[in-house]
Amino acid sequence: MDDSLQAIVTETCRSVGRDRTRLLDVVRAVQERFGQVSGEAMNLIAGELGCHRVEVEGVVSFYAFLSTRPKGTTVIRVCNDVIDRLEGACEVLEAFAEELGIRPGETTPDGTITLEETSFIGMADQAPAALVNDVVIAELNPATARRMARALRANRDPKKLVTKFGHGNNAHDLVQSMVRNNICQVGPVILAPFESGVALRKAVAMTPQEVIRAVKGSRLRGRGGAGFPTGMKWEFARLPASAERVVICNADEGEPGTFKDRVILTERADLMFEGLTIAGYAIGAQTGILYLRAEYAYLREFLESLLTKRRSSGLLGKKICGKAGFDFDIRIQMGAGAYVCGEETALINSAEGSRGVPKNRPPFPAQKGYLGRPTVVNNVETLCCVSRVFEHGAGWFAQYGSKGSTGTKLLSVSGDCLRPGVYEVEFGITLDALLKLAGARDTAAVQVGGASGQMVGPTEFGRTICYDDLATGGSIMVFNRDRDLLDIARQFMEFFCDESCGYCVPCRVGNHLLKQRLEHIIAGRGEPDDLGYLEQLANVVRVSSRCGLGQTSPNPILSTLKNFRSEYEARVKPAAHGDLRRFDAEAAFAPAEAIAGHPPSGHAQS
Repeated sequence: MDDSLQAIVTETCRSVGRDRTRLLDVVRAVQERFGQVSGEAMNLIAGELGCHRVEVEGVVSFYAFLSTRPKGTTVIRVCNDVIDRLEGACEVLEAFAEELGIRPGETTPDGTITLEETSFIGMADQAPAALVNDVVIAELNPATARRMARALRANRDPKKLVTKFGHGNNAHDLVQSMVRNNICQVGPVILAPFESGVALRKAVAMTPQEVIRAVKGSRLRGRGGAGFPTGMKWEFARLPASAERVVICNADEGEPGTFKDRVILTERADLMFEGLTIAGYAIGAQTGILYLRAEYAYLREFLESLLTKRRSSGLLGKKICGKAGFDFDIRIQMGAGAYVCGEETALINSAEGSRGVPKNRPPFPAQKGYLGRPTVVNNVETLCCVSRVFEHGAGWFAQYGSKGSTGTKLLSVSGDCLRPGVYEVEFGITLDALLKLAGARDTAAVQVGGASGQMVGPTEFGRTICYDDLATGGSIMVFNRDRDLLDIARQFMEFFCDESCGYCVPCRVGNHLLKQRLEHIIAGRGEPDDLGYLEQLANVVRVSSRCGLGQTSPNPILSTLKNFRSEYEARVKPAAHGDLRRFDAEAAFAPAEAIAGHPPSGHAQS
């Protein structure tokens, strides 16, 4: 047995109090130290935490940033989402591969560098981008990729790749990142100046019930995309008789095209922490958790420093703001790479040290959530709004926005526009007005709400961004007339196939079948009845999937069928002589011919 492995596992498990629910923290630490979580490590971890080996392996096998096989001391993860690809990510990946002499998924012969592709990393406004361990490298091109590869071979220190710092706190001593904020429009709610403690002191001067009534009076709705009334969610969590309640901030910003939470965490994290503390007071919680996605690990040390400062200022800990009985603290729980953990019950499972698989509802988290306790899960932006409600008043907040969607909204705009970045706008802004702000020209389509949202065309650019019309958690992706909209839909389906947790058949199998049939159409092998097949299957996946991922994953197909049907109709035609155009005889016979050792027969495609 490796003595150093045993020592690291023992010390890591001891540092979390041998708490089984901190399993994700333990395996992350082992992965970081040894480049893998080996079978031997899993046995040791199971013994230290008093759980079964299969539980440890289940966690390790679930998350993209964990591995049972050795990886290099440096892992290059090139982002392969739609926007990054449009900006040249495939060429960047190929440049890395050629320079390193390996293919994606492989490690250099000396075991030092691993090259991978990864899903969205929150940098669509400065694509193509990559993660080198936890270091973000933005605005890549093939030439810079080759230089990076050579530099890593020479010094093996990803931090030396950063030669200049981004704006604001990106240049902070605890961040030192090249990431740019790209704040294009500042509004009065999220991005306005903020003084710590003002909102919290006003809140604790009220009773918890009065705090909840104020939030309800502001008509604040959750900013994660669904738009559920925040005050109502808090009220539900306060109702069950329980000695312990929990409030969680969902900072697992994984929806393609969304990066506004990244900017909040960099420049207004204190505003978010204040809102999280107010939520804890309102529902009677002592525990707060910030669930931070692995892709934003470069911000963790900075965020921890803010929490330390809040504790020393009496804004966290015992008797917060001198309020007897108000004891509340926040810890940061790191994710490990899983889009589905943006769903609140999957996030709760992950924070409990399990696979990030969504839970059945009911019971809802407000009834039985983290460790079986009544739990509120709020988005980063939602909690920022909470702070402003108490800083300026519910009436002040409600004066902004539209009747059904009060306040402002942070939008992440990327793609074919002159000014990609973050825009704070009032709810009710038209899509056309937003496109003008961003400098979008010759726009053929806009994907509103990320991959799980909807694609709309020019005839709908007069619609408004709000929960009663075009709802979005923040992602706005712009595509001009040079883009292949069906291929964009295909890439979204590829993303969902990769990110499905695999629990239920409709999502696990249905999305692959949808992608496969769409690929036939793109390749010119589609037939008119394929459109009905796509629509029917998409609706089956939508209504029969277990969680929000599967229920929204067919949207790329459904929205393009609805709004861009001519794109499909132009690529399908009836087969001649009753044959199936999508049946490729040569491809079908190839495996059998290979087994028999025959040369390719050159069967004509039916």
